[in-house]
Amino acid sequence: MTVRDADPTGLHRVLDDVVVLPQAAQRLDTRRELWPDEVRVRVQRLNLDAASYRQLERTHAGDGDAVRAAVLDIVRSRGKMQNPETGSGGMLVGVVEEVGPASPLGLAVGDRVATLVSLTLTPLVIEDDLAGWDGRGEQVPCEGYAILFGRSIAAVLPDDLPTALSLSVMDVCGAPALTARVVAGYADATVVVIGAGGKSGSLSLAAARAAGARHLVGVVPHEAEARRLRAAGLADEVVVADARNPVALREAVEKAGGPADVTVVCVDVPGCEGGAILATAEGGTVVFFSMATSFSAAALGAEGLAADVTMLVGNGYVPGHAAYALQLLREHDGVRALFESRLG
Repeated sequence: MTVRDADPTGLHRVLDDVVVLPQAAQRLDTRRELWPDEVRVRVQRLNLDAASYRQLERTHAGDGDAVRAAVLDIVRSRGKMQNPETGSGGMLVGVVEEVGPASPLGLAVGDRVATLVSLTLTPLVIEDDLAGWDGRGEQVPCEGYAILFGRSIAAVLPDDLPTALSLSVMDVCGAPALTARVVAGYADATVVVIGAGGKSGSLSLAAARAAGARHLVGVVPHEAEARRLRAAGLADEVVVADARNPVALREAVEKAGGPADVTVVCVDVPGCEGGAILATAEGGTVVFFSMATSFSAAALGAEGLAADVTMLVGNGYVPGHAAYALQLLREHDGVRALFESRLG
C-alpha cells in the first residue's frame, strides 16, 4: 500500500484533492490494510440516524428496496455512509477484527463494540448488498468492515442488554449527557424537550430530572405519541404541538408551565428553530440535537427576535456519555419501554 503518515483524525484516508477532515470529505480510502494506529471492525449492524433515514424514506415514498439501493449507492460512491441531503449518517455495531500496534483505543480482537463516532467519517465497506435489510427501519443488519482512527471512539457492548437496544441508546448518548450538564447550571429549572417521545428526547427528560430540573415539559407532534410519553411517566406535562409553528409552540409551552430555562430540540424535521427560541426564557439555553436544524436559521432567528438565549450545538460527545445513557435506560422503565416500542 502507498505509504502515508497516519494521522489520528484519519486525514490519511481522505481521497479529496483538497485537505479536509474525513467528515467533510467526498470520498474515503476503504482499503482493509491498517495504518499502525487504526482498528478494523467486522460490521454486523448499522444504525442510520433518524434524520437521514426519514429523508430517504420520504424521498423514495416508503419503498424499502429503493431506500436500500440508495444506502448502498452512498456507501459505494463515498466509502462511508453520509446522506448527501442531511449530511448525517449514524453508527455501527461489530466485532474487532484487527488492532494496529499503535492504536490508543484500548480494544482487543474479539471485542463486540459500538462505534461512538459518526458513519459520516468512518471508512465503510458493505459486502452483502444489505440482503438482510428490507429498507424499512433505521437498524440495518449487514456484513462488511469499517475502520476506526486513533481519535475514534468505541464502547464495548454490555452483556445485560440486547444488541439492538444498546445500539439505539448509544446512537443518541450525547444528548442526555449534555442535557444533564446544562440543566445542572440552573437552579430549579423548567426544561422543555421538543421531540420528547423519541430516543434522544426520552433520555434527555430522564437526564434533566436526574440533574435537578423542577418542571419537565415534553412536546410531541400527535396524541398517540403523547399517550406513550404519559405512560412512560418521564414528564410533568405532555403537550401536543407542531414544533414548526413558533406561535403555537410558545403558547403550548406557556400553558404547560413555561417558558423554559432549558429547551432541548430532538426532532428530526426542519423548521423548529424559531419555536424553540420563543419557548425559552430570557437568559435561557437552547440545545439543538437535531441534524435537521438549520443553524443559520437559529442564529438569525434569535437575532431577529432580540432573544437573549444561549444556543448550543450538541456534538454527540461528552466524556462518559455512553455509560451514562445506558445507566438511564436501566434506571427508568419508561425510557426502556419507549426504546423497545421503537424497535418493535
